[in-house]
Amino acid sequence: MDQQNPQPTDAENRVCSRCGTVAEGTPPTWTCSVENGTRHYYCESCARENIRAIEGRLDSDWW
Repeated sequence: MDQQNPQPTDAENRVCSRCGTVAEGTPPTWTCSVENGTRHYYCESCARENIRAIEGRLDSDWW
């Protein structure tokens, strides 16, 4: 296991990187983004509000 970036388990709480909402585990409606090698989680509300920015980061192969 990588000591610098341990992989989270489902038992850990997730915190929305934008608004700070806390959820137990990883809700299926949340979005995960990897930015500069760091995982960021966004709650459903924040993901919906910023869907264009999220989609804009996808490679064209996803379209």
